[in-house]
Amino acid sequence: MVNIDFYKGKKVLVTGNTGFKGSWLCRTLLLAGADVYGYALEPDTKPNLYEILGLNSLVKTEFGDIRDFEKLSDFVKKIKPQIVFHLAAQPLVRESYANPRYTYETNVMGTVNILEACREVESIESIVNVTTDKVYENKEWEWGYRENENLCGYDPYSNSKSCSELVTYSYKNSFYDSESSPALSTGRSGNVIGGGDFSADRIIPDCVRATVEEKTIIVRNPYSTRPYQHVLDCLNGYLTLAAEQVIERKKEGNYNFGPDESDCVSTGDLADKFCSRWKGAKWENRYDGGPHEANFLKLDCSKAKKILGWKPVWNIDTALNKTVEWYRFWNEKKDLKEITDRQIKEFLKDATR
Repeated sequence: MVNIDFYKGKKVLVTGNTGFKGSWLCRTLLLAGADVYGYALEPDTKPNLYEILGLNSLVKTEFGDIRDFEKLSDFVKKIKPQIVFHLAAQPLVRESYANPRYTYETNVMGTVNILEACREVESIESIVNVTTDKVYENKEWEWGYRENENLCGYDPYSNSKSCSELVTYSYKNSFYDSESSPALSTGRSGNVIGGGDFSADRIIPDCVRATVEEKTIIVRNPYSTRPYQHVLDCLNGYLTLAAEQVIERKKEGNYNFGPDESDCVSTGDLADKFCSRWKGAKWENRYDGGPHEANFLKLDCSKAKKILGWKPVWNIDTALNKTVEWYRFWNEKKDLKEITDRQIKEFLKDATR
């Protein structure tokens, strides 16, 4: 598991730092004593976790498009980071059907741009490219996909992330293959939940919005099974990987970071669990026959457990408890920095047990 002290005093760049996962990652790094920089678009929701946590005054952020190579490259050269986490992406399956070209430009050329920008910056020691569990050719298997399975995402989002994996593979072999070059790996995580996600078209934000507005939660596909996990569990994987490949270069590679098999639940089960924790919440099945999405998806995380010593910390019930707790604080206008920092510290404590 991650030794969070590794990041104390380190200069860390997070692309996509204004997003949900990026904001949690930045706050965790700040609590660890890191000097945190960001490159991202302006937050795309109101409210958003980036502003809620005051990260606009704590993280030195350059607002820009990951497709703008010259701006990105100039920023990386100027700040000279040691660790790079690449999270900037178009992250939604349904949006990728509506805007496939933008999705590919962002997710594929964005990966090319960050890896190219890092090539000649000697300070960089470690790079983690964050992709997704959806990079695999989904055969609706009952068992989890392993890192050596075929990469062939179906929809434009999933496929663009498969391409991002292949770009990383090529750059690793072509430009990052010496001991003097940065260590380079990819992290493939499942569906994350946690406080502070206000995105459209995601199950927990949809549950919260509907419940607060005293409306029925609409679930478009309650039968799809996904590897749901708390955002801190997958971030712990990224942080562990970035540190371990600096300490021991042979640990570079592609890693799955997902929940244990017993914690892979259907979207309907997740909605049930949410409703049991928030009085008055209720949902209904309103399947809309939308664009193709996988019905069954699990990850085999044996590699990360064996090589990195990583393992999931919070099971689905704990993850949902923490998530609902955070949104209750938000709904009751309580101190959201306090609850966020407390949950990070609770997670790190639980991770050492």
